[in-house]
Amino acid sequence: MISLTQRLISAGLLATAAFAASAQAPATPTTAPAAPAAEQRMDRQQRDAKFFERMQARHAQRLAALKAKLNLNAGQEAAWSTYTAAIAPPARPPQRPDRAELQKLTTPERIDRMQARQAERQAMFTQRADATKSFYAALNPEQQKTFDTESLAMMDHGRHGGPGHHGHRSPPPAKG
Repeated sequence: MISLTQRLISAGLLATAAFAASAQAPATPTTAPAAPAAEQRMDRQQRDAKFFERMQARHAQRLAALKAKLNLNAGQEAAWSTYTAAIAPPARPPQRPDRAELQKLTTPERIDRMQARQAERQAMFTQRADATKSFYAALNPEQQKTFDTESLAMMDHGRHGGPGHHGHRSPPPAKG
């Protein structure tokens, strides 16, 4: 079973890999006049910041809904606080590497940077996974069932468009 945390980290890995691949691709000529590099960078930073704000808001909404469904008792509040702090998104969006800076690096140097970033993401994933397991252990069996159901629902519907999107197919209907 993949938790919401694992899905968020996987999405981050895919986005980073896609960015890294695009950063190495040669620029394609366009027919429209190109905007100045500083203006393009500002637009990208603004889009990233808006996306990040929406992501943080969705994260907070999902956690509030989960907490309500779990119906935690007073003794579980500390475990909840620890869990939510550990899985919280970063306070600010990650900075994209500067394209000009990447162009100055050799391929092995770019690979080394990618490996270092991957190690950071793996450490973050491990921290979140450990926090999730610890919180899960603090739940009673009924709450664990609710947590299982909700985390699975978040995985299925967390994909843009719900189940069946991004190459994932729904299972064929049962025969008989």
